[in-house]
Amino acid sequence: MYALARSLLFRLDPETAHGVALTSLDAGHRLGLGRWMSTHVEAPVTLMGLTFPNRVGLAAGLDKNAEHLDALGALGFGCVEVGTVTPKPQPGNPRPRLFRLPAKGAIINRMGFNNAGVDALVANVRKSRYHGVIGINIGKNLSTPVENAVDDYLTCLRKVHAHAHYVTVNLSSPNTPGLRNLQFGEHLEALLGTLVEEKHRLDDANGRRVPLAVKIAPDMSDDEVALVAQALAANAVDAVIATNTTVSREAVAGLEHAEEQGGLSGRPVFEPSNRVIHELRRHLPTLPIIGVGGIDNAHAARAKCEAGADLVQLYTGFIYRGPALVGECAGALA
Repeated sequence: MYALARSLLFRLDPETAHGVALTSLDAGHRLGLGRWMSTHVEAPVTLMGLTFPNRVGLAAGLDKNAEHLDALGALGFGCVEVGTVTPKPQPGNPRPRLFRLPAKGAIINRMGFNNAGVDALVANVRKSRYHGVIGINIGKNLSTPVENAVDDYLTCLRKVHAHAHYVTVNLSSPNTPGLRNLQFGEHLEALLGTLVEEKHRLDDANGRRVPLAVKIAPDMSDDEVALVAQALAANAVDAVIATNTTVSREAVAGLEHAEEQGGLSGRPVFEPSNRVIHELRRHLPTLPIIGVGGIDNAHAARAKCEAGADLVQLYTGFIYRGPALVGECAGALA
């Protein structure tokens, strides 16, 4: 059934298709069809002090404003991560900014954190009826200088804390100039130290503990991964999400759209993300790792966990395979 829907959606511009697909999911949910679109797997696992119904989550980026939480949550995910959200609304980069590479099960995006702002996201979370685990992914506005990025992250953290089960600090999108520089050295140490301190203050003030995760890029050497791991451990971050999209085009060279600017996701990032996960696990034997990148079947989900991930998240594979992929992967990891 999804194969037919995809064939129709893929005739549309990718960003238009994205909107149509989510609107259709909402309609299906209102008709009570959500639970029939995927096999719901109950295999609870506890990490970061949270109990996830299964090990398969939805990655940030699909539902930037938390407008479709109810419909997406009905598909059997163990958690749904929304965002990336910024303090102020921003339109993102000019269109076209989303490109399919079907031969490699891949997508290139240069969306640029297009979102309606943190207040709109919080309002949508509050009115949602989804009772599963919600992650909220936070970032900085394009207009905010990198040296002042911590102010944007603090603004978002303070506003989402009471409404998230966990918060993800996105330092790894390639579509916001200079953002990835925050993953290294003194920038990372200062940012993490400030955010973790504020998180603890908010935990005490709100009477609930909200874990803090950090999302990193796949385009790092082993030495750079080791330095990131050291900073995560030193600042007692609760989890790491590995990885975001890649700027490499080696795996898609020669394909239509391969030279478009932006982050490449899907099958080509599978091995790079697994390498980063493996290195993180080597340096961080007990820290929860959420593995993302190139999961489009049960075997790929298992390989992520064999590399060292405790949970996995879907994005591009979900677009190509549809809701059935959720149950397939969750069953494989049960």
